[in-house]
Amino acid sequence: MNKINVAVVGCGYWGPNLLRNFNQIPGCDMQVCCDLDPVKLERIKSLYPTIVTTDRLDDVLRDPAIDAVAIATPVHTHTSIGKKCLEHHKHVLIEKPLAASAEECRALIQLAEQQGRVLMVGHTFQYAAAVNKAKEIVESGELGNIYYINCTRANLGLFQPDINVIWDLAPHDISIITYILEELPLTVNAQGKAHFKPNIEDVATVTLNFSNGTIAFIHNSWLNPDKIRKITIVGSKKMLVYDDISPNEKIRIYDKGVDVPPYYDTFAEFQFAYRYGDIYTPRVSEYEPLRRECEHFLECIQEGKMPKSNGYTGLQVVSILEAANQSLRHHGARQAIDQNYSPFLKAAA
Repeated sequence: MNKINVAVVGCGYWGPNLLRNFNQIPGCDMQVCCDLDPVKLERIKSLYPTIVTTDRLDDVLRDPAIDAVAIATPVHTHTSIGKKCLEHHKHVLIEKPLAASAEECRALIQLAEQQGRVLMVGHTFQYAAAVNKAKEIVESGELGNIYYINCTRANLGLFQPDINVIWDLAPHDISIITYILEELPLTVNAQGKAHFKPNIEDVATVTLNFSNGTIAFIHNSWLNPDKIRKITIVGSKKMLVYDDISPNEKIRIYDKGVDVPPYYDTFAEFQFAYRYGDIYTPRVSEYEPLRRECEHFLECIQEGKMPKSNGYTGLQVVSILEAANQSLRHHGARQAIDQNYSPFLKAAA
């Protein structure tokens, strides 16, 4: 097969990581990097002398040799740049979140389908070995019925100028939760506080409520002294802890739980039975999730198939983010999640 020629638009925080991975993948020709900042372009040129740098998006759009574009720009620009790329018959990978609203997501999905192009969103953790291992364990039934999920994603900074901490950090946890459970929440409510910039919350908690009774809590903060990336999944049989910061033991399974006595004659006889069993760490094959994501994007282009993190999954995450934001503005009131824009997560399987 011919090599796929790729351009990266935006080389600030995440763009250089995309560029590095595409540049290392066989079957891919990393050709152009586009950014408005000449200093950033100069740095890219010093690292990758053979890659063309430009501050003009039109140079990317009008180049018929460019097959695909990876977009890592501010969220409010995702739709305008993505639409232009699709209109010029480019396949598109957009860093999370897919767009700034569900309406914009739908417009991108519709245009990609009209143009027959691949539209993919950078939900990188769906390609992480530890997340897929956790999904495998949950699906096996080893944990039993899932009671609740608790996620903490916190650090000191980086403060974003145009989006709050939910839009910045929660897409990761929302995409992980819905990917593992293969289910959308029915409702969401959120509370948060903006300490420095009005209406740009720097600390927040989001609660997702599912139809089967599972509840998920997401705590996000730009004001935490330590960097924390931890997800706890509590089931009726066992508990799982996924710590993305841990260098060697990213997943631990705890054979712990609470058993209710099957019968009792008086209230005095009623006592919970606490179970303390073994703790073990399943083997997880480590690799760079972003490398796997980039490879999957190229594979979908070559084979004409829908990505695992496609436009619809991007729409689902953005719909939840929108509802969480509405809840923030209404003092934590519960908001319903739109359930009527299938195909759902299994559509990409």
